[in-house]
Amino acid sequence: MNRCSNLHELLQAGADNAAALGAPATPDLSFADLRQLMADTVAALNGMGLGRNDRVAIVLPNGAEMASAFVSIAAGTTSAPLNPAYREDEFEFYLQDLNAKALVVEVGSQSPALAAATKLGIRVIDLQPTPAAGAGRFTLRARDGQSGAAARGGFAEADEVALILHTSGTTSRPKIVPLTQRNVCTSAGNIAATLQFSPKDRGLNIMPLFHIHGLIAGILAPLSQGASVFCTPGFNALKFFAQMDEARPTFYTAVPTMHQAILTRAEKNADVIARHPLRFMRSSSSSMPTQVIRELEQVFKAPLIEAYGMTEAAHQMASNQLPPGLRKPGAVGKSAGPDIAIMAEDGTLLATGEVGEIVIRGDNVTPGYENNPKANGEAFTHGWFRTGDQGAMDEDGFVTLTGRLKEIINRGGEKISPREVDEVLMDHPAVLQVVTFGVPHAKLGEDVAACVVLREGHTLDESALRSFAAQRLADFKVPKKVLFMDEIPKGATGKLQRIGLAAKLGLSF
Repeated sequence: MNRCSNLHELLQAGADNAAALGAPATPDLSFADLRQLMADTVAALNGMGLGRNDRVAIVLPNGAEMASAFVSIAAGTTSAPLNPAYREDEFEFYLQDLNAKALVVEVGSQSPALAAATKLGIRVIDLQPTPAAGAGRFTLRARDGQSGAAARGGFAEADEVALILHTSGTTSRPKIVPLTQRNVCTSAGNIAATLQFSPKDRGLNIMPLFHIHGLIAGILAPLSQGASVFCTPGFNALKFFAQMDEARPTFYTAVPTMHQAILTRAEKNADVIARHPLRFMRSSSSSMPTQVIRELEQVFKAPLIEAYGMTEAAHQMASNQLPPGLRKPGAVGKSAGPDIAIMAEDGTLLATGEVGEIVIRGDNVTPGYENNPKANGEAFTHGWFRTGDQGAMDEDGFVTLTGRLKEIINRGGEKISPREVDEVLMDHPAVLQVVTFGVPHAKLGEDVAACVVLREGHTLDESALRSFAAQRLADFKVPKKVLFMDEIPKGATGKLQRIGLAAKLGLSF
C-alpha cells in the first residue's frame, strides 16, 4: 500500500491507460489524462495568480467534473467545495468566512453563488466541461481575463492546506476545518488499506462531493490504488440500479438513509444485483441499524462494512473489517488509521468497556480549527482530539457509539441514548426508519420523541408502538410522542439530524 503526503503523489498509482473516472453515457477518463488535467489545472490557476494555500471555492453539480475539479484544484491550491443548494446569503457567509480568492462554477451556471461573489469582489472562473475527451475533462477561464504569476506556484506540499470544509453548525456558528495534503492523503490511504482496493475495483459514487465522505472515501481512496470511480449526478434511488448496470461496480459507499432507500427497491432488481456482484458495501457518516445491515447483506450477498468518520479526521477513524476479518454489527469498527481511546470528562483515559468520549490522534486529524482558539482549547486534550461522540471500546478494540454528547437526552437527570431507542423501535416488523430525539419539556428539561417511517403496506398506531417499546425499555426511555411520516427530514448529505429536529417540527411538551 503506497503512502503519499500530497495529492500529486497520491494520483500516480493508476496505469496510464487504465480508467480513472467514468460517467453516464461518457467515455472513461484514463489515469494519464487525469494526471495531465491536474497539471494543466494547476498551471492555469497559477497563470491566474492563484497558488498554494489560496482558497478556491467550488460550486459544481455532482458528477465527474466535480470529482476531477476537486482533485485538480486541491493539488495546487486550497479547495473549498460548497453545497450547490445554498441560498445567496449562505454563499455570502461561506465565501467571506473562507476568505475565498476565486469561485469556480460551470459555464452557464445560474447559481446564487455568483451574486454573492460579485457582492464580495471575488473572481469568478468558468469551468467548461469537455466530456467527449473523457469523463471529468474540462478547461478553466477567468471571467476577468486577468493573468499574473502566483506567489506560490506548482503542486502543494504535505503541510499546505488541500481542503477546507465547515462543520455543520447545527448548534452554533459553523467552524472552519482546514485539512492538509497529508491529512487527506493519509485518510485516503487508511480507507484504501481497510478495503483492500486494487486496480480491479470500480466504485459507484452516489455521495455528494461537497462532503468529506464522498470526497475521500468515494473518490480519493479508490483512485489512490489505481481503481476507477463511476460518478453519478447524485443519489436517486429510482436510478440506482440502472446506474449499477452501466457502471458495473465492485462497491459503493453511502450513508444509512441511502442504503435504506436502495433496499426498498432491491427485490425488484435482483437480476441487476446478480449481474454485478459487489465485493462489499460501505456505510458511514451515521450509525446503521443492525436490522438494515442484515437485510442488505442478504439481498446483495456481500458484506456491509460499517465505518466511523468525521470531517475533522478527514473522514475515516474506525472501521469494521472485510472477511475473513471481524465484523460486529452495531459497532463502528476498530481503529483504521488513527489512535483511538475513550476519555473521561477530566481528560483521563478509560478502561475497556467504560463509557466516555471517543478521542483520536494521527496524521489524518486536522491541525485545528481556523481562527478559533476557544474551540481548539475545548477540542484538544493532551494531544487527543475530542470527537464529541460518546461510546465504549470492547476487548477487541471495537468501538460502539452511544450517541453524540450533544444528542444525549437529559430527561429530568436521566440520560437517554437516542440510538438505544432507535434500535428497539427498528425491531418492530412494520418500522422501516426511525430517528429518536429530545424535545424541550417545561418541567423535565427534555423528553423523548421519535419520527417513524413505516414499511410499505404496513399500518401501526402510536399506542401500539409505545407498548412494543415499553416491553424492552424503561418507562422513562419510551417515546412520549411518536410522529409517523412519509419521510424523515434529512440534512444536505442525507444524514438524519437529531439536533434541532424538535424545533424544525415545532414540538414541545
